[in-house]
Amino acid sequence: MKKSLLLYALILSLVFNVYTYMYLSKEVSFEQEKYKKSTAKLKDSLQAVTNKLFDADYFTLEKNENAQNYFESAKSEKIRNYVTLIPYVTGKLIDFNTNPKGNPYTGQEQLGSGKFVINKVKVLNHRWIIADYSDGEYWGEVLLKYFINDNESVSFEVNQSFIYQK
Repeated sequence: MKKSLLLYALILSLVFNVYTYMYLSKEVSFEQEKYKKSTAKLKDSLQAVTNKLFDADYFTLEKNENAQNYFESAKSEKIRNYVTLIPYVTGKLIDFNTNPKGNPYTGQEQLGSGKFVINKVKVLNHRWIIADYSDGEYWGEVLLKYFINDNESVSFEVNQSFIYQK
């Protein structure tokens, strides 16, 4: 009886060990396969986001070599470097937000008690800017021309303005 009990215990422990070994080896291969699939999905997602970002940045001064070359051929080197030009032009445009009647380069007259101010600015190339503006109630977008004058000042001209319906 004692021998058969030991034999049963040995067989049972052997079965448990084989089962545990098989379970753990399959679990490791399953986890590795799961890791490979999730890594492949993440790489595809990252590539898709990178492509979308590249497409979105197509119309920017940072990516437009022809517009950059326009500034390199200019006479003055003071602010003509496009890396320093973008914050300079953006700052000059946003400075007009302090006007009591609102920023005149939104292309809109004051509709209510709030004044129109420019919130976001994107310099598209050596001549164009697109900007987002609002008065807290109404929102719109404006397409501007900008010029760097000989005295290094910036002048703006509203090309087209659009205000969204409430």
